[in-house]
Amino acid sequence: MKPFLQVRGLSKRFGKGCETCNHADLSEIENNLCPSCSTVTACLNVSFDLHPDEVLGIVGESGSGKSTLVKLLHFEYEASAGTFFLNGNHFAGERQNLLTLSSFQKRQFRSRHMGIVYQNPHAGLRMNISSGGNIAEKLLAAGWRNVSQIRSRAAGLLDQTEIPIGRMDEPPRNFSGGMQQRVQIAKALSNNPQILLLDEVTTGLDLSVQAKVLDLIRRLQHELHLSMIVVSHDLGVIRLLCQRTMVMRYGRVVESGLTDQVMEDPQHPYTQLLVSSQL
Repeated sequence: MKPFLQVRGLSKRFGKGCETCNHADLSEIENNLCPSCSTVTACLNVSFDLHPDEVLGIVGESGSGKSTLVKLLHFEYEASAGTFFLNGNHFAGERQNLLTLSSFQKRQFRSRHMGIVYQNPHAGLRMNISSGGNIAEKLLAAGWRNVSQIRSRAAGLLDQTEIPIGRMDEPPRNFSGGMQQRVQIAKALSNNPQILLLDEVTTGLDLSVQAKVLDLIRRLQHELHLSMIVVSHDLGVIRLLCQRTMVMRYGRVVESGLTDQVMEDPQHPYTQLLVSSQL
């Protein structure tokens, strides 16, 4: 099956850079901190494909670069290098590297074609406006204008994510952590995204709440045929949701493959350590 999302050589550096950063083989450095100028290479030459109706997992410890990668794909950070193509998406009649779009075009593309759920609901929701209002904000950015249609869409999404319709006009600050995550999911799905990004969505939740949120994500992915990228340090989450998995360390992809293969027969010493530590 032909991939519809293709990422090649995606890199992100935080710092001014130097000759070592620009010309040395950074794979020889044991971490992602430049020994000469202290520039941090958060992502280095990351490449992958995402197929229709596929869930790709990205796993690694804190500081591995997995959340930075998601923010690059969501245009929250400016990439230092790389290409990002979405097949079937064209600007001015041409297939274009999405990373080269203007800031306005990136916002437009993100609003119409992408959804994201953050680890911290405060990053994805306005806590002082209603849950329905949070969804309406996303829909307005995606070009919706009819108020009754927006409200109907918001009500349907909240019901789909198991939020009582009677609480639609309540702000998320009144909700539990699990309910806030479900409102985030409803907001992320409101524009029928081609790509859904999940960044540590169960971290910090009680185990029973984690299970409910994961069951909801699995059901919605199956029903809506979503293509998803799931970031987590929890191999259990990756095993449950993802068909393929990439393992990151110090901003680099050290291993990738089918999830069962990576979990059952890890090849890289770091992956072996991750798997053994969670057995």
